[in-house]
Amino acid sequence: MELDEGVGIIINALKKYKLEKNTFVFFTSDNGAALVDKSQGGSNGPFLCGKETTFEGGMREPAIVWWPGKIRQAGSVSHQVSTVMDLFSTALDIAGVSPPVDRVIDGRSLVRVLTEGTTEDRPVYYYRGNELMAVRFQQYKAHLWTWSNGWDEIKMGIDFCPGEVVTNMTQHELQNHTAQPLLFHLGRDPGEKYRIGFEAAEYSDVMQPLQRMIAEHRSKLTPGQPQLNMCDVSVQNWTPRGCEKMQKCLPRPASNPVKCIWPH
Repeated sequence: MELDEGVGIIINALKKYKLEKNTFVFFTSDNGAALVDKSQGGSNGPFLCGKETTFEGGMREPAIVWWPGKIRQAGSVSHQVSTVMDLFSTALDIAGVSPPVDRVIDGRSLVRVLTEGTTEDRPVYYYRGNELMAVRFQQYKAHLWTWSNGWDEIKMGIDFCPGEVVTNMTQHELQNHTAQPLLFHLGRDPGEKYRIGFEAAEYSDVMQPLQRMIAEHRSKLTPGQPQLNMCDVSVQNWTPRGCEKMQKCLPRPASNPVKCIWPH
């Protein structure tokens, strides 16, 4: 309810000041539902596991774009695979600004997808920390590493895949599949439960180009220093709107931003 109201306030303000036809609104999430929160974490439908994992339940999110007069067809649905990194390139394209040429830009502009209804095949890489865990191209997804979360967290009641057990996928020890990745067809098996057999012709036909994409991707990577690994508990929403009526407001601690490590 709070999120719905907040988005509505923004949209109504754009309409009030007659800015709706000159504003690009993109609504999405940074990850799938946090199943670790149990009853309040939401649902990822048929997709495996949730937030913090590189399974589809952790990484796949819907997106809604509102751009009156510019979207090719209002109410249409696009099956273009994209990432939130595309928003940078998309914003530059809308503004008529060329992206920097002195570095690799991960995102791609979605302007033609939205205004012309085009689609393009492109690989998408799934990371957990600095580790490339999986890669998707078209409907195929190959897992190079699999893991849900460790036994130390499970013992504390923290489970990223509650009630979901898939052999060699959701275990609580990190498993290395780089020599022979686990391959799934997300169209036939969106829940990533039935891998394609290593001996199947489909496996070799798909994995050969995927391995080339992975090699090319890795060849372009350069190590960087994290710039946003700052922790400050005071920025959390301690007093969300309406908490007074529910008597659930919490006192906000003093701000103390520090450099920290994000282990996942």
